[in-house]
Amino acid sequence: MHALLKENRVRAVGECGLDFNRDFSPRPQQEKVLEAHLAMAVELQLPVFLHERDANQRLLDILRDYRDRLPAAVVHCFTGERTALFSYLDLDLHIGITGWICDERRGTHLHALVGNIPRGRVMLESDAPYLLPRSLRPKPKNGRNEPAYLPEVLREVALHRDESQEDLARHSTACARAFFDLPTVQPTEDENLQLC
Repeated sequence: MHALLKENRVRAVGECGLDFNRDFSPRPQQEKVLEAHLAMAVELQLPVFLHERDANQRLLDILRDYRDRLPAAVVHCFTGERTALFSYLDLDLHIGITGWICDERRGTHLHALVGNIPRGRVMLESDAPYLLPRSLRPKPKNGRNEPAYLPEVLREVALHRDESQEDLARHSTACARAFFDLPTVQPTEDENLQLC
């Protein structure tokens, strides 16, 4: 893995982290692997793409030992509560929001939280093929999510941040480009219209 991370096209380490939701892997093993990933990210100065389910406090405990040496880190697919959000923001982490926010059964708590994520740290994600935005109409026949449905996440997040979709698209894209060290490109007029 170390050799792969040295390739020029690699933009981050991960997805890595802790998942205590169903405990498919023993927790001590998850922690050991996470620390190995974080050590590689520090050595190679790559950002980290983090996964966390029901492991907020333990992830924070481990991250505190590495955060000052990491260039950046994002909590992918954030679904947590207010305390978790602010603890991640206090560590200067980026926050990834997915179609979970569009789920009226389990994601509405995010509506009140997304406005607290500063510009420059909010990232929009599809998590395809999972987390199809439930508000999407019409729904695809295959039921799978894909990046083409990201505008639905954009719409929902912009609504609850009380900002325009265009502004959110602009600053969240700039955030992702900076995080992953991607070149800046100017969208065509058609691409701008597709964001609306």
